[in-house]
Amino acid sequence: MNNFLEPFKNSILIKVLIFIAMLFYNFVLNAQVDKSSDLFKTLKSKDSIIFKRTFNLCEVEKLEPIIADNFEFYHDLGGIQNREEFINSIKNGLCSKPGNNKRKLVTGTLEVHQLNKNGILYGAIQKGKHTFLQKQNSEFKTVGIADFTHVWILENEKWKLKRVLSYNHKPLSE
Repeated sequence: MNNFLEPFKNSILIKVLIFIAMLFYNFVLNAQVDKSSDLFKTLKSKDSIIFKRTFNLCEVEKLEPIIADNFEFYHDLGGIQNREEFINSIKNGLCSKPGNNKRKLVTGTLEVHQLNKNGILYGAIQKGKHTFLQKQNSEFKTVGIADFTHVWILENEKWKLKRVLSYNHKPLSE
C-alpha cells in the first residue's frame, strides 16, 4: 500500500483537496440554520412564548401546549424537573409575584441547529445566552446571565420542547 501512495506524498494538490474536503465536512456538520429561515423564526417565536409570555408576563397557559409530555429541565443551580414540576415552579414561584422578573435574550447569541433522520427534519437544538432582571426600587436591574440549550421535537407537525439545559449562571449587573 505504501508504494501506491508514494507518488502522492509530496503532492500539494492532494493536500489542498484534502484540506478543502475537511473544511467542507466540518462546515456541513456544524452549520446552524440561517437566521432568516422559517425554522429559525419559528423557534425564535417559541422562545418568545417561553420567556416573554410566560417568564415575563406570567401567562403560564401559553407554555403548557408547547411542552412535551416527557419534558425534562436540567438547571445547574436548581436540579432536575419534569413537566409538571417545571410548570408548577413557574406558577408558584416565579409568577407568585408577577411583574418582578424579566428575561432578555442576549442579542446575536441565538443559534438553531436542525436535527434530521434520513434527510427528514425531526427536531432542532436551540441555544443562546440570556440575562435576568429583577424589579428593584420600581425599576428593573440586570442581576444575572446564563446559557441555555433547548431540544425541540416535531410531534404531529407541532414543535414541542423536550429537553432544557440551563447552565453557567453568573451574577451580572449592567
